[in-house]
Amino acid sequence: VQLVESGGGLVQPGGSLRLSCDASGFNLELWSIGWFRRAPGKEREGVSSIKISSGATYYADSAKGRFTISRTGNTVYLQMESLKPEDTAVYYCARTAIVRASIDAEDFGSWGRGTQVTVSA
Repeated sequence: VQLVESGGGLVQPGGSLRLSCDASGFNLELWSIGWFRRAPGKEREGVSSIKISSGATYYADSAKGRFTISRTGNTVYLQMESLKPEDTAVYYCARTAIVRASIDAEDFGSWGRGTQVTVSA
């Protein structure tokens, strides 16, 4: 089982980034994938999740209207628009078999190593 994040980088406020989470070693259709982030000095925060079989999505309030989670093949994307300095964090993806919608990190496992997103002028 492997989840590998990519697509992070440095972007100016108001800019956009698309993060990718490449999944391998398991049947993605049976799982939900979540995106999380950890900013310096802060707790890990759930951002969004997608139930692969149904396409149902869930967003944290901080992500609603700006971030979009989607999936193509074995890759789950997080499209981030109108980025703010407070979005600066290491972004991780993870998987869960829990049926209900969740972005509670305690429900997720098989974490990737993360990709750094820095929003700064």
